[in-house]
Amino acid sequence: MHPRLRSFIGTIIIILLVVTYAVFATAFASATLANSPWWVHLGYFVLSGLLWILPAMLIIKWMAGPKRQK
Repeated sequence: MHPRLRSFIGTIIIILLVVTYAVFATAFASATLANSPWWVHLGYFVLSGLLWILPAMLIIKWMAGPKRQK
């Protein structure tokens, strides 16, 4: 696959991932954490704010393509 096409597809997937993840994380927080103290909200949003990075790293690794042999 051409590197430019791979980058384009990966970019679209990452954008969709971030938007979908943000909607679900916010919906989950408003449904379950409504009456929780502030520190629970803080911990949840720090954790959920960092959690999307794991699948994004895999997509970026795929976008970079196969490793070149020396």
